[in-house]
Amino acid sequence: MNWRSERIWIELITGSRKLSNFCWAFILLLGSIGFVLVGISSYLGKNLISLFPPQQIVFFPQGLVMSFYGIAGLFISSYLWCTISWNVGSGYDRFDTKEGIVYIFRWGFPGKNRRIFFRYLIKDIQSIRIELKEGIYTRRVLYLDIRGQGAIPLTRTDENLTPREIEQKAAELAYFLRVPIEGF
Repeated sequence: MNWRSERIWIELITGSRKLSNFCWAFILLLGSIGFVLVGISSYLGKNLISLFPPQQIVFFPQGLVMSFYGIAGLFISSYLWCTISWNVGSGYDRFDTKEGIVYIFRWGFPGKNRRIFFRYLIKDIQSIRIELKEGIYTRRVLYLDIRGQGAIPLTRTDENLTPREIEQKAAELAYFLRVPIEGF
């Protein structure tokens, strides 16, 4: 959801709470639980999962490796679930022409620097920059080029905007901020 008026433009940024992250975390959790159960059943010699009789999988080396992969998968899955629950990467971009300030806010990982907050003067913005790279790894990113600070990305690299959409977004933002557009 975005909100826009004559003087203020607020753009909400989706963080790690995306459907694809939920799917991958769930699939990884189920798969790693399955691997751990197969490893445990081969160690105990009891049938905890009905797909494989425990005599088919010997604990050393197959059951041990399955247990290792299951435990590693549980760690990766717990990492994904934590980033989803903390909503890492979410936030907002606020462009305020009345005050002449741009606010960029994102949530990070818990700790001392969980809140990532930047403030820039609109008069320090040199341009809106578009990066379009086509090929195997397509990259379409919109940057805010700030004098003395470098380029600040405004869109995520995995947002999958079409070239037309990103150009339109850049044109609207450049017109709103009264700055030029650069492309590379």
